Amino acid sequence: MKTASLQGVLAPVVTPFTADLRPDSARLVRQCRWLVDQDVGLAVFGTNSEGNSLSLREKRDLLDALVDADLPAARMMPGTGTCALPDTVELTRHAVARGCAGVLMLPPFYYSDVTDDGLFASYAEVIERVGDRALRIYLYHIPQVSGVPIRLALIERLLARYPGTVAGIKDSSGDFANTKAMLERFQPQGFDVYCGSESLLLATLRDGGAGCISATANVNPRAIARLAREWRSAEADAQQAALGVVRQVFAQYPMIAALKEAVARFAHDDAWRTLRPPLLPLAPEQRASLRASLDALAFDMTGLAE
Repeated sequence: MKTASLQGVLAPVVTPFTADLRPDSARLVRQCRWLVDQDVGLAVFGTNSEGNSLSLREKRDLLDALVDADLPAARMMPGTGTCALPDTVELTRHAVARGCAGVLMLPPFYYSDVTDDGLFASYAEVIERVGDRALRIYLYHIPQVSGVPIRLALIERLLARYPGTVAGIKDSSGDFANTKAMLERFQPQGFDVYCGSESLLLATLRDGGAGCISATANVNPRAIARLAREWRSAEADAQQAALGVVRQVFAQYPMIAALKEAVARFAHDDAWRTLRPPLLPLAPEQRASLRASLDALAFDMTGLAE
């Protein structure tokens, strides 16, 4: 069964930190409210959220802050996959209890050469231990970072055992042939496929995909969400080309630092430049270069500073 509230565009929301490197829930709430206003869902604790630099307790507390601030849990897909099975179970169970429409779940990613049997066992343990019919898992395929691919054969096994619960996948491989194979094989079963970059959004939607979960949805949400709504229009190809230009600007820099730099600039809030080590902010020359490139495009993040 499709989760309609998660169709379209989601942002792996960048996580603000205080000067002493604690997560800043108040700033996160404001940022998420702005994103939802742009018609973008919230994939908090994703890669570009510095999700793997956050503790289990920090993620629980931040999720509580968002839901308690009346942000729509029906538009949330928090990242809950960790290396430790009990942590994945606890965070996933908490996300379901708080009403999140789904969870985005990395496979355990420390050990190399993990078999499909091992990955199946891991996902199965999470599902069985959470034990809630409301659970909707979106697998997270990002092998260039995790080192652990989610192969088609594994998806097939999971769908056979847990139809409905295993609801979709984010394919961040950047290989559209792989995305297309997932769509052709599993989309007829109601399995939602999201690309990991808006650069592939139009192609994904035309082949029956659900949308995208993209880093630059943090900074260019309105335009990306517009294409997701209007992909059947005559202007769709031109919209896709324009999205690609903006994406290429950010891709020239360390992505998370560049996203936070843009948020800091357009929110008029220097605190957004803080990253949790080992990640670092952009160097002054990188900041100047990014600013010049965005100015050349007349790029803006309307309403962010309000």
